[in-house]
Amino acid sequence: MRALATYDARDSAPTLATADVILTVDESAPRAEAMLTAGGRILAVGTVDEVEDAARRAGLEPVRADFPGATIVPGFIDAHAHPLMFGQLLTWVDVSPEKAATIPEIVELMREGAKRLPPGTPLRGYGYEQRNLAERRHPTRQELDAIATDREVYVMNASGHGGVVNSFTLDKYGITRDSPNPEGGEFFRDADGELTGELSDAACNVLTGLHGVKIGHHGPNFHLGDEPAEHQRQLDIAQREFLSAGVTALGDAQVSKRELAAYLAMADRGELKLRVSMYFLSHLLDQVLDLGLTGPFGNAFLSFAGIKLYADGTLGGWTAYFPEGYVGDPCRRGQLYHEPAEYSELVSKAHAAGLQTATHAQSPTAIAMVVDAVERVLAERPDPDARHRIEHCGLPATEDIERMARLGIRPVNQTQHYYNWGEGVEQAIGTPGERFNPLGEFVEAGVPVTISSDAPVAEPRPLEAIQAAVTRITRRGHKLGPDSLRITAEQALRGHTLEGAVSLGRERELGSLEVGKRADFVVLGENPLEVDGEAIAEIPVLSTWVDGSERFHGDVR
Repeated sequence: MRALATYDARDSAPTLATADVILTVDESAPRAEAMLTAGGRILAVGTVDEVEDAARRAGLEPVRADFPGATIVPGFIDAHAHPLMFGQLLTWVDVSPEKAATIPEIVELMREGAKRLPPGTPLRGYGYEQRNLAERRHPTRQELDAIATDREVYVMNASGHGGVVNSFTLDKYGITRDSPNPEGGEFFRDADGELTGELSDAACNVLTGLHGVKIGHHGPNFHLGDEPAEHQRQLDIAQREFLSAGVTALGDAQVSKRELAAYLAMADRGELKLRVSMYFLSHLLDQVLDLGLTGPFGNAFLSFAGIKLYADGTLGGWTAYFPEGYVGDPCRRGQLYHEPAEYSELVSKAHAAGLQTATHAQSPTAIAMVVDAVERVLAERPDPDARHRIEHCGLPATEDIERMARLGIRPVNQTQHYYNWGEGVEQAIGTPGERFNPLGEFVEAGVPVTISSDAPVAEPRPLEAIQAAVTRITRRGHKLGPDSLRITAEQALRGHTLEGAVSLGRERELGSLEVGKRADFVVLGENPLEVDGEAIAEIPVLSTWVDGSERFHGDVR
């Protein structure tokens, strides 16, 4: 196996950390006062006296790291994120709701962004959510033409599954009103059949040019082309953001050759300080099998975890599959990425090799297709610990939640999705939208809850995600659904730590503060289990530690 360069945890001094309380997320001993770490591992957890005695018996003279009044929790695990895309978008023009409430404001921000680029350089923006704009619609290509007619202009929707381009872009890539829609994507047209400039999912492949990664019906092409050195800069930016929020490990839920190359380069230069578990896209499944990657592979910082598939699109971009159409736009139905038989064959091939699958599915129809496929492959080849995942799992039917519990399927949810635009889901599909991410129903049925960010669709802010799970109150103060959909702060903390580790297959080393596990922990300014639910997101992250070394300090950004 290729040796990957990382910082050496053995060089970090033994540390005795204390806090007002340590929330271990260990059911056998949920609270402690102190913790001893050395060589990147946890050596003792308990009272100060117990831990000091353990240090003496081990012949260690640890450095004290005292955090009076603070709370220590396990490092947050973001089991579903897109780090390279997140870092890439942090270099684009920000047109999120906080920056632009109208389409003219988007246009003006993009114009200002164009002034900072050389002539002809593609101009990219990110973050608008059409239902949050005053116009309650997507921009049009004609409106983007007011920004530039001599360069590519692309404004990506907050969902990441599409956006709008200007006329120059369509002309450059030969897209006309007569161009067919690609499998798994769409070039949108108005009532007269003219291109509006909006494109979704696989249609975004045109933006990568002739030499870009073409993913097609195996998933949307989020990541546009940049030079390798620029990818390194983008990953560095993203890593700082994750660590500053207390995230110490994550699952990259869309890895192609591009992402793998970027991670290897980052590791080679000794800058990979965050643990990454990679899910290769399903178009690489045969290559993965040919290489014999039929189980966890890698080291503590960069490892292969499984295969990522797509069943349908996104609720945020109205591309999730609703065959009866959207209430907000009956002409839109979204799409399935695969026919059920084709999808089932992909899952069967991965499962037969012992690979975990993680499938993006949002609508009831798409989720049922995933559950059907997993039920079938488990019947053919039983595996009580297969841990097949459903990513997002926005609107599962009650009977499918019950089947998920029986089959051991793990939903990986993002509560910040409804925190940021839960009202929009209700507008899109009507009354069922209030059940978006029904965590309380999962708990009631015995389905483990895993919480993640899907960054950059939401920023990696675990405390904000925990607050949303506890309150079900959106950014605009709207309560989404009944209290039965809420979960407790303790359940939510577990969902963003230990259950994240289980979903990644790494619970033996991560997710809780127990002897023998990796010394990954976060120091918080307050106890998230004791503050008011609506104040959890405001708790400051004071310090983030990986392998017993401090990797972020709250005074430094």
